[in-house]
Amino acid sequence: MKIRGKVYRFGRNIDTDQIYPGRYLELHEPQEIAKHVMEGASASFAAEVRPGDIIVASTNFGCGSSREHAAIALKKVGISVVIAESFACIFYRNCINLGLPLLVCPKVSELVTQGDYIEADLAAGTVKNITQNTEVQGEALSEHIINIIRAGGVKPLFKAKFGQG
Repeated sequence: MKIRGKVYRFGRNIDTDQIYPGRYLELHEPQEIAKHVMEGASASFAAEVRPGDIIVASTNFGCGSSREHAAIALKKVGISVVIAESFACIFYRNCINLGLPLLVCPKVSELVTQGDYIEADLAAGTVKNITQNTEVQGEALSEHIINIIRAGGVKPLFKAKFGQG
């Protein structure tokens, strides 16, 4: 499974309050949630991001609270994959459960700059910087996780396998 897109680059320790500020937790509609995505890290991000774009970050992306809103907001604006050197465990699981792919890739933040175009191969774990003609090896996703992503998340996967129930 290969994904291509334009990079939005962030640093280390981007917490869930930067991804989705806690002052908006009363919002429940995904369209409303998406309006505030990455607001704590970049005030212009929600207005600039386009479906298919990719976030690349340094270490510990998604640290902080376990709020699912952060993953919902990223998925709703169309982020195609988040690639980071490391992720907070709960954030990682929330994203996969919702069908948003994440890729762990050491040194990826050194490979890209804001606005570069890259291709991530989730099954192989590779990240190619198309703009700079470089490549780095990350951790490949398992077939099980790729199946969850293809289905659009855990719930749609279970509904497809076991019926609407």
